[in-house]
Amino acid sequence: MTDPFLIGEAMTGGYGKGADILHDCTISVEKGKIAVIVGPNGAGKSTAMKAVFGMLNLRSGAVRINGKDITNLTPQARVAEGMAFVPQTSNIFPSMSVEENLEMGAFLRRDDIKATIEQVYDLFPILRDKRHQNAGELSGGQRQQVAVGRALMTQPQVLMLDEPTAGVSPIVMDELFDRIIEVARAGITILMVEQNARQALNIADVGYVLVQGANAHTGTGQELMADDNVRRTFLGG
Repeated sequence: MTDPFLIGEAMTGGYGKGADILHDCTISVEKGKIAVIVGPNGAGKSTAMKAVFGMLNLRSGAVRINGKDITNLTPQARVAEGMAFVPQTSNIFPSMSVEENLEMGAFLRRDDIKATIEQVYDLFPILRDKRHQNAGELSGGQRQQVAVGRALMTQPQVLMLDEPTAGVSPIVMDELFDRIIEVARAGITILMVEQNARQALNIADVGYVLVQGANAHTGTGQELMADDNVRRTFLGG
């Protein structure tokens, strides 16, 4: 049986020499699909995604992309392997223009990036209008678009998003989710941590409910939404 396109398998570990936060946690997603990690506060959701990106020490387990073991690679080396990570905060350069932010996203590339910038502007038309404006002057939702656009400038195979809709209005959240679906349809694999569990599971091909750093429930987004136990415990009834 072949691996999913991206898998963090049986991950156990934590930050530095601290206690383990993840306990035999497995997160995987197929090519061009959307995987969402949900769960209560302190469940280890962001930690699981950071583990997949190489930002904490795994004491056991493995991470593979397209069949290649990347468990021991640095986050920077994982970017070269096709991964892009958008953190929840400090994810733009506020004193730079929108276009300069996008150009910074292409720092590893040696080819012409103009076509990719145009693709980002097609995905987020408001950024084309504001391309010369400092990113720090934009609304929260527009800053998130800059952050996602900058990540897409690396032409990633996997896009990882840590709570992309945190602090934005419901209308902006819906729009961001629509754009995320578009990115996945273009063949990019999405792994996302999201507090808005119900809305996120609505667009998820696969969902993972974590509790205390371990897998509690796994299924398609629709299966988890239809699960009475999941709905009652994690989705507010």
